[in-house]
Amino acid sequence: MRTGIDEARDPKYAHIERERRWLVDPAIRPDLSALPYVLIEDRYIANTRMRLRRMTASASGEQALKLTKKYECSDPLARPIVTTYLTQDEYALLETLPAAVLIKRRYEVMDQGITFGLDQFLGALAPLELAEIEWSDDAGLTALPSPSWAVRDISDDPRYQGGAISHSGIPKD
Repeated sequence: MRTGIDEARDPKYAHIERERRWLVDPAIRPDLSALPYVLIEDRYIANTRMRLRRMTASASGEQALKLTKKYECSDPLARPIVTTYLTQDEYALLETLPAAVLIKRRYEVMDQGITFGLDQFLGALAPLELAEIEWSDDAGLTALPSPSWAVRDISDDPRYQGGAISHSGIPKD
């Protein structure tokens, strides 16, 4: 039993994910048609902060199956996160839990010499597109320029987090 530790602030086994996100203008971003992508199927498990994820590479068909928990925190740019990789049987079991689903394609897109992840949402969340980047330290993360095709930085807007948009849809600005 752990004592004297705030699980929300200092969860055991978690690492800090440092990430920024931007709303993308599809009309001015680079053409994606010739780029490989990863198809991401996220299941935000009801009444939890857990996400079940299947990632399928478009070029090879290779899959990765993961279960992730992102913890609440005061800094939206640096969030404690725990992830474990799953077997197909483990994934199949967890997939039976009630969940809100979102599907997107993730591309790697260069801008200003930096590689950003660009998520193109499918289904009910189309035509939403978001860019993101992870960085190893706070100073480097905050110093990064916005992609030239970004509308605005949404890193601190919880309405654009995956769990929120899977339940509430595209935010009305």
